[in-house]
Amino acid sequence: MKITAAEYQKLAEQKSPPSPIVKDMVMAFLVGGAICTIGQGILNLYMYFGLSKEDAATSVSITLIFVGALLTGLKIYDKIAKFAGAGTIVPITGFANSIVAPAMEFKSEGFILGMAGKMFAIAGPVLVFGISTSIFYGIILVLFGLA
Repeated sequence: MKITAAEYQKLAEQKSPPSPIVKDMVMAFLVGGAICTIGQGILNLYMYFGLSKEDAATSVSITLIFVGALLTGLKIYDKIAKFAGAGTIVPITGFANSIVAPAMEFKSEGFILGMAGKMFAIAGPVLVFGISTSIFYGIILVLFGLA
């Protein structure tokens, strides 16, 4: 049986449930904002205990990456993501999740080919682009005497 593109589109629309886009946006905003608010609270706490703003900011990044990775390893982050949607992707905890989740999924294939090989499947291109761009930007700054 051959089906045209228009018929396929009509069938897909009938079978696909409607997306609650407003609810999804509100949940993403609230949960993403809550994660960022927690990060700000941790920053204020580190500064209260005597860290400089720069050291406190670095410590917050490390803390949030650790918490995101830990929650992913404990299979809690996925439950939060199902509830919050995109709100868990944008903050730094989403980056930790994107590295740990593939490693957890492929751990049965062994340490090297499984965990280590798949760990950067999602985050790898982001890291390559970020590192390459920063090197290119640094070269431009040095060439034009701006650094």
